[in-house]
Amino acid sequence: MTAHSTPPSAPPLTERQEARRRRILDATAELARRGGFGAVQMREVAESADVALGTLYRYFPSKVHLLVATMHDQLERLHETLHRRPPEEPEPAARVAETLLRAFRALRREPNLAEAMVRAFTFADRSAGAEVDAVSRLTTAIILDATGLEGPPTPELLSAVRVVEHTWHSTLIGWLSGRSSAEQVRTDIETVCRLVESESAGGARR
Repeated sequence: MTAHSTPPSAPPLTERQEARRRRILDATAELARRGGFGAVQMREVAESADVALGTLYRYFPSKVHLLVATMHDQLERLHETLHRRPPEEPEPAARVAETLLRAFRALRREPNLAEAMVRAFTFADRSAGAEVDAVSRLTTAIILDATGLEGPPTPELLSAVRVVEHTWHSTLIGWLSGRSSAEQVRTDIETVCRLVESESAGGARR
């Protein structure tokens, strides 16, 4: 994990601080895998990460801050994997859809962790704005990278990407709550990603 995983306003971490933060995030993810949102308690995280409770609170003021940061960490891992194995579909929309569906498959393998992260992201208030913004920026970067398009994105493409992000988030909520099946998630993602295709084609014409 690199220093850019911290909120943009945070000063760079020392090697020792980075290692401590790594232990905290790993402990959080493991507790969430076992029991979802309710299993992540600050005292248990501190004990599992071998840090003082006060130290944990200096890094993350609440469980929500902690789980949103964990979501960012998991997205970073996805981003690294996509750089190693990018989607091979020929069209931008199909590449974006495959990227998001690859992420969905990973979440399906760890539903408790998915539930904890998405729940925290959904209910995060302004105090966790830096962490939420970091997740949003990284999600945008992952989608734009998946398009394979070169050059700066047009405002229209960025708008389409935001709609894709909103749909991605709402489909996850629907799936986690049992209101949507995995097949419905796939259909919705593939449908909304066509916006990327139309806007990327429009940008090429302009």
